[in-house]
Order: sequence, then structure tokens, then C-alpha cells
Amino acid sequence: MSGIAEVQARIADIESRIAAFSGGPGQSAQVLSAAPAASSTTSTTSTTSTTSGTQFADLLAGGTVTRGTRAVNAAWGATGGTASGGTTGEQLLAVAKQHLGVPYEWGGTTPDGFDCSGIIQYAGKQIGISLPRTAAEQAKVGTEVPSLAQAKPGDLVVLEGGSHIGIYVGDGKMLHAPKTGDVVKISKVWETPMTIRRLGTTAATTAAAGLAAAALVTGTAGTGATSSAAYVRPPSLSTSKSAPYDAAFTAAESRYGLPAGLLSAVAKQESGYDPNAKSPAGAIGLMQFMPGTARDVGIDPTDPMQAIDGAGKLLASHLKTFGSLEKALAAYNAGPGNVRKYGGIPPFTETQNYVKKIMANLGSAA
Repeated sequence: MSGIAEVQARIADIESRIAAFSGGPGQSAQVLSAAPAASSTTSTTSTTSTTSGTQFADLLAGGTVTRGTRAVNAAWGATGGTASGGTTGEQLLAVAKQHLGVPYEWGGTTPDGFDCSGIIQYAGKQIGISLPRTAAEQAKVGTEVPSLAQAKPGDLVVLEGGSHIGIYVGDGKMLHAPKTGDVVKISKVWETPMTIRRLGTTAATTAAAGLAAAALVTGTAGTGATSSAAYVRPPSLSTSKSAPYDAAFTAAESRYGLPAGLLSAVAKQESGYDPNAKSPAGAIGLMQFMPGTARDVGIDPTDPMQAIDGAGKLLASHLKTFGSLEKALAAYNAGPGNVRKYGGIPPFTETQNYVKKIMANLGSAA
């Protein structure tokens, strides 16, 4: 067979396997014929699991999925490793509960110390899935649950405008890493969540299912490989650069009494809505905080939701101190010391252009 013919045959094989994901039990068995048999843990009799392709899609919907042995075992309900019975969310919660009492640590991602998103990412790794690092990114995985009344143990609960996240445990309570000086613990959900996300639903896209099928066909699944298939964000979540943060911008502006559209305009000017931006001077993240300023405000500048809230708090403080929005923006860019020194907007070309652009974009940032 020629090289081109071989590639075409492989593509046709993959397409047939993807198509089988939506078929009946017989088709599912064909797709998984290359998989190791797994014993069912949900029946009182000993049976061989014929897990459907839908369950593979279930795991993919929850975030990036490692193509190694643990991910395959988790998807098929196999015993061994750290993935056992229950839904993805229930497994996540079970692992997280093992770390109750661990001290909160800003930026912590290990059992030596966790922040709110760090413990969720860590627990995900233990069950064979790779979740994003920040609360803002974790607030987009899986599918949305309409209300707390419909939440199930293991769902992700996002609070405080998206700056805080925990794992629902039932009875109106959540497991979370609250703040400096506290520990991982279970507390009452104290406000209406901004969003509730369920891992392991059937909302995976065809592209994600294709990656899983390709892993089976090429033999990368079950080999212990550690490369990852990227989580595919639904198109509805990427309609504009500001879309993932619009609700947080509005919430922070309302919380701190700032003009509508201000924080979006600042983010557009500071980073172009890039949460991973880093300036030559060392400013970090969506709102371009210098590390020292971020510590003073008490936020993680790499977490977009914390950065948005911190920017709102800082701009509100500057507005109260200097009495005008232009001076508050100048203080955000050049520091309050320079605004005091020059009695207004400093004579720096960068700062003067910065203030002009944001004021021009105010209310029209996109």
C-alpha cells in the first residue's frame, strides 16, 4: 500500500470509529475492541464492561484528557490506578477530601499547600484528567448546571464573580481552599454561584472525540504516554476576546462603583485580553499587575478573575484619592506617587496616551 493510500485508509478508519460513538451498544463494542476488558463495578454480578463511546466523550468534556493508561482506565471504569467507580466529579471530590486540613497557600498546587484552583487541578491529575490552572479557566470546563438545587457532589462551584472556586459536596456545602491563614475545608455555599460546572458530561465535540479515537487507532492510549489532547472550547464561548470576562468586568464595576465598561477598556489596553501576557517590565496577566502591587492588593495576577477584581479595587481606591477617572487611570499606569508628584497626569508619553486611549474606548471595548 502506498503512503497516501495508507493515510487515507487510516483516516477512514478513524472516521468510522468516531461515527460509532453515537451508535448502539454493538457499535460501541467495535470502537472499544482494542481496549482492555474492565469489570463492571455497578452490578452485583460479574460482567464485562461494554462502555459506550459516549462515556469517552463524557471524560473529554471535563477538560484536557491525558492519553496515558490512567485516562483510558478512568474512561472505561477500569480498576487500578487512582480512578475508581463513580462519576468524574465524584472521583474528583473523593481525592480532594483526602486533603482536608491542608494549609491555604497562594499559588499552591501540591499537598504542601493549595489555593482554590490548585486543589482542583491537583485532584484532577490524580484521577487521570488535566484541568486548567486558574479558577477562570476551570469555570469553563464541562457543562453548566442551572442552579445549586440541581448540583451534584463533584460539581465545580464558582463564586465571587469568578475569583473563587470549590467542589460541591451536597447539602448546600462545598470543599474549598478559602484564603491565607485558613485550610482546605468544607463550608456553606454563601452566595448564588456565578456558574456551576459538571465534569464528565456528553458535551464533548466531535473534534475531541476524534482525538480519543485517533489515540486508540495509533496506539498512544494505554501506553503510559503523557502527551495531552487539548480541551476544545465550544464555539459559543469564543465569540470575542472579552467574552470570557464580561460578567466579571460587570460584577467588579458594580461592586466598586466604577463606570460601566471601564475594566474591559483597561484590559483591552493592558493586555489585549490575554491572561498570559507579560510585559518587559514584569507586569503580569490580564490586568498587567506588577508582582509587588498584586501582593499589596492580595490577588494572584495570573488568575484573570482575581486580577479583574483587584483592578476594580485598585482603580476605585485611586478614584477616591485623586477625584477624577483620568488621574485614577494615570495612577494605575504610572503609580500614584507620580500622579502626586506632578499634580495630575504625569508628563510621560506612555501614560498620557494610555489615559487617552482608555477614555476613548470606554464603553466600546470589545
